[in-house]
Amino acid sequence: MKRLACFAAVAALVSAAPVQAQSILRDAETESMFSDMAVPLVKAAGLSPRDVKVVLINDESINAFVAGGQTVYVHSGLLQAAVNANQVQGVIAHELGHIADGHVVLADNGIKPAMHITLLSMVLGLAAVAAGAGEAGAGLMALGQSAGMAKYLSFSRTQENSADAAGARFLNAAGVTGKGMLSFFKTLQQQEYRYGVENIDPFMQTHPLSGERIANLTAVLQNSPAWSKPSDPALEERFRRVKAKLEGYVMTPDRTLKDFPESDGSIYAHYARAYAWHKAGYPDKADAESVALIKAKPDDPYFQEIRGQILLEAGRPVDAIPPLRAATEGSRNNPLIATTFGHALIATENKANYPEAIKVLRVAVGRDDENPFAWYQLGTVYELTGDTPRAALATAERASMEGDHRTAAQSARYALANLPANTSDWIRAQDIAMAAQNDMDDNPKKYKKR
Repeated sequence: MKRLACFAAVAALVSAAPVQAQSILRDAETESMFSDMAVPLVKAAGLSPRDVKVVLINDESINAFVAGGQTVYVHSGLLQAAVNANQVQGVIAHELGHIADGHVVLADNGIKPAMHITLLSMVLGLAAVAAGAGEAGAGLMALGQSAGMAKYLSFSRTQENSADAAGARFLNAAGVTGKGMLSFFKTLQQQEYRYGVENIDPFMQTHPLSGERIANLTAVLQNSPAWSKPSDPALEERFRRVKAKLEGYVMTPDRTLKDFPESDGSIYAHYARAYAWHKAGYPDKADAESVALIKAKPDDPYFQEIRGQILLEAGRPVDAIPPLRAATEGSRNNPLIATTFGHALIATENKANYPEAIKVLRVAVGRDDENPFAWYQLGTVYELTGDTPRAALATAERASMEGDHRTAAQSARYALANLPANTSDWIRAQDIAMAAQNDMDDNPKKYKKR
């Protein structure tokens, strides 16, 4: 998959190892924050907020990137390194520059010329080796590879400069101060200083050095009326909460408890410790932290959510239902929270709760059909209530999403044969069956029986 990184990237011109799979972290509060901080920038970029997503990746490196489509991927390490929400907005603005300028689509314009240089040098080098000039041939190949890499890196730096400029325009047009963008580049510049700038060859980087980027952007950002506008205090508060809960989730409990000792009675500390204790296997301590959060803000749906999650995963689904119901209602049926609520209703093993579970989960998948866990829970409750055709359809949805087209086709065909004809579920089963079969027909080797 073509991908443009914001701060750290490695390019390989002839052969590249597959990118290691990175796990996506889905959290209702974080996704809501990302959406609200990105919407004005997305509009300023001339894009539709309905089409652009900001997704959190569980990766400790300070990085963000865009891939095919209109999704901005932000590493958890970048959130941890950022000191305020405005810095993250600066990163998002830069990545939107890549999307708006079509850099992913245009990546071949940089790769192909570099490949041509590299391959030509290999042909000439091999010819020289065959003619008996071994050292000369090796030298030709090495020079060609170096020239090809330099060609690509120059193209990459040009795109990064373009994305910087576009990001600055989007910030200014949206009325969002560019102080965060510049301050984050200064943070990166400090890392370069620690590494030793004199040891960095600026012509062998995918990105311009941070000092150059700061110099290019300072006047544009400082001359905007938005420069003196303070960052949104409510957004900054939400960022501090998200950053605290993220630390509790991704860091070791010892690290979290060191950063947020029990003497710290702030909302952020309770939030971080709730996740840390839960992760460490101390449900009573985790629950005590969640109770403290709810006491501070009784109507906060995200505090209700964490309490419900702790109780559910501690084997207390009945006790988890009230906070999860409150969280679902308080978040206006956020699909991630509703999925957890539906899971708790099923986990009670009380048949009286199954109809509500079906209703809740259908709403959840209707609002977010890219959540395999929600489809799994919906399939489970359909199976428990004896509705095997719709259980099969839910399985087909999940399998299709996960790329298991054989299972998707088989499950969809079963649903198709047993659902009332021409209903919405029947039509959906037909669509999945056809799409899955087309994929198998187009890739016969992939699905060949072993």
